[in-house]
Amino acid sequence: MGILLVGAVACIFALIVSAWLMTFARWFPIEGVDGKFLVDYKTMIRAHIDYALMALFNLGFYGLGLDLPVIACWCVAIGGFTNPSVFVIASFDPDFWEKKRWKVYTAVSFAITTVGFGWIGFVLLGHV
Repeated sequence: MGILLVGAVACIFALIVSAWLMTFARWFPIEGVDGKFLVDYKTMIRAHIDYALMALFNLGFYGLGLDLPVIACWCVAIGGFTNPSVFVIASFDPDFWEKKRWKVYTAVSFAITTVGFGWIGFVLLGHV
């Protein structure tokens, strides 16, 4: 279950990095970088919010103190980081949805996340 803490810290770190990136892109623009480097500011905001939510899920599941399946915890930690990363990649790549590799990455990330959250959800229902 310690992987949930690692996943939370990774999401918190990405949350902070995305905040700094957006701050510099919006309020301290560097000529030639702003608008060309971070092409979709709103999508980066989505990533930022998603990292925060995933960090909270990781911390919440860890904080329950229940014996959760290790593989499910790994899926939550990995999926919790890769799902918001889809938004990060899309914010830098204007042709994100046209590229097969990003479609595959998104599908795999979503599948891993679904397995992890679904599995932990069923475990939690078993404690009702």
